[in-house]
Amino acid sequence: MPLYEYRAIEDGTLISLLRPMAEADAPVEDPDSKGRTFERIHSVFSVDAASIKTAPSSPAGGCCGGGGCGCHPN
Repeated sequence: MPLYEYRAIEDGTLISLLRPMAEADAPVEDPDSKGRTFERIHSVFSVDAASIKTAPSSPAGGCCGGGGCGCHPN
C-alpha cells in the first residue's frame, strides 16, 4: 500500500498515511480531531546518485545469470 503525505490547510501540519491508491485523494479525517482539512501533497525526496546501484542486465531467460540479482545462493 502506498504512503501518501497530507498537509493541513489551516496550520500546515504534515501527516503521512498508508492508503490504497483508489483512496489517495479521498478526504482525510483529522487524526487529532481538531477539524482541520488536509490536502494531499507531492512527496519530495533526494537521492545521492553515487549511492544508487544498478542490477546487471538480464539475459533473455529473465535472470541475472549468476548472482547479481540475489536469486542464486553463494
